[in-house]
Amino acid sequence: MTTEDHPETRCLGWHFLLLNLVLGLAHIVVLFNAGSYVALEPHAAGGLGGVQVSFGRWAQTNFMIALALGFPLARWLSDRYGEPRVLSGAFLAYAVASACCATADSIEGFVSARVLLGLAGGITLPLSQSLLIKEYPDHLKSLGLAIWGLFTLMPFTLGLVTGGWLGEHWGWRTLFVLNIPLALLIAALAAALFHGRRHEARHEPVDFVGFVLLFVIFGCLQAMLNGGNDFDWFDDPLLQGLLVVVIVAVPVWIVWELGERRPAMDLRLFAHRNFSVGLLCLGLGFLSIQGLLSLFVVQLQLLLGYSSELAGLVFLPMVLLGMPLIAVMHEIAKRLDVRWLACANALGFAATFYWIGLFDDPHSFDQIFWPMVLEGVFLGSFFTPLTVLTLHGLSGEQLLRAAEAANILRIASGAIGITWQGIVIFRRHPFHQLHLSDHFGGRFSASYDALSQFTAKLEALGFDPAMIERKIQLTIKQAAGILALNDTFLLSSYLCLGIAILVWFARSNRVPVLKPADAVGAGQATEMREQP
Repeated sequence: MTTEDHPETRCLGWHFLLLNLVLGLAHIVVLFNAGSYVALEPHAAGGLGGVQVSFGRWAQTNFMIALALGFPLARWLSDRYGEPRVLSGAFLAYAVASACCATADSIEGFVSARVLLGLAGGITLPLSQSLLIKEYPDHLKSLGLAIWGLFTLMPFTLGLVTGGWLGEHWGWRTLFVLNIPLALLIAALAAALFHGRRHEARHEPVDFVGFVLLFVIFGCLQAMLNGGNDFDWFDDPLLQGLLVVVIVAVPVWIVWELGERRPAMDLRLFAHRNFSVGLLCLGLGFLSIQGLLSLFVVQLQLLLGYSSELAGLVFLPMVLLGMPLIAVMHEIAKRLDVRWLACANALGFAATFYWIGLFDDPHSFDQIFWPMVLEGVFLGSFFTPLTVLTLHGLSGEQLLRAAEAANILRIASGAIGITWQGIVIFRRHPFHQLHLSDHFGGRFSASYDALSQFTAKLEALGFDPAMIERKIQLTIKQAAGILALNDTFLLSSYLCLGIAILVWFARSNRVPVLKPADAVGAGQATEMREQP
């Protein structure tokens, strides 16, 4: 094939391979940071003044909100300065933000640096994907999408393992120290590989007001959810103020965006049934998946005593079947009604989450292994069917705007999901602890005295009364924590059952959607056929 056969690319041979490597590495660096930090939350909380782990979680959720807000910024900046130049600049900013994260000595400074890191990373994600796909000829674009799909699975699998290993052997700050040379290398290589590419600047109007309102809504909502458990929700004046800001800002933002010609997020897309249904399913699914994975890897360390490395290895089995499946899902989705795929995927997640929700042995690693293998299957088949369903019937500028909006809301849903799952376990833990204390103390049945039996066994092992009391308290607390963790999985299982039903409200991707002019023509043709 020659350059004339594919005028969009000049990448042939080694240049094409090197560009794939650089842009793939760009995507991996950002996503690995998103996934790896989750396994490091307990380490980071301890290294930032010994704050509670819930405060360390703020750094992850705010990072993801900033990651989502980077998408519209990427569009505006690339229109004006060109994708390669913005990509290099964003990775320079990423290196600076990583240095700030690595040197932060307070939770306030660390969270602020993570926000800057997320904003820079959010700019790089759509640009690196767009630049990579453009380099593939039309008949190989599915291959490019499949390769990109493999990258999206890494933060949920290899990213957690990498973060756990770094935290165990090198310290949590190493993650951000390593980001600095990698980001600078990517910036330099991208600038060199795209040197000489001409860009015609487009000075499109920037919806600055809409973006600020979106930033305020997401930021205040996430801050309110983050601080709810620690500051007693709306008994705290600051959280009350944040709630008022969100209630006022949402309708103002909706009215503003509907009146803009090029809004930060095109709300008119919600008039398309498939977009609304598909995006709702993507949001609810990612809320469950991201929230559960982030919660589980932390609770394995805090509740069950796993090391961060072992906690990360729990998620490695998802790679076994997840990677091969995500590589071929684009081709499968072309040949089937994706509603069947999305429905089967949601039912599979429901069954897997229910299976994990029955977990009851804190010392059994293999009890988690097989559910994780199965979860990898459904994680590998999650994104593609719902994305195809969401974008069905859209084309041109609408398609690009819809893909951007889907990414923004999907990532924001993941951030909310992390906090929401934390709220569930926070609320359910005292309930189970009280229930177990009543049951263990014989308050439910006078004929069943488990406490005396357990005390007698500990006394026979040589425990003194004070040690026995403490052991009983720790046992009840751990069992209550496991039951509360199970509740989060069971609740998400029921939510996935709802998604399996919801996908059928969308139109099939096998049926073309008529444009308004096509619909008029089709109506006239029908009338002509009906005339005698």
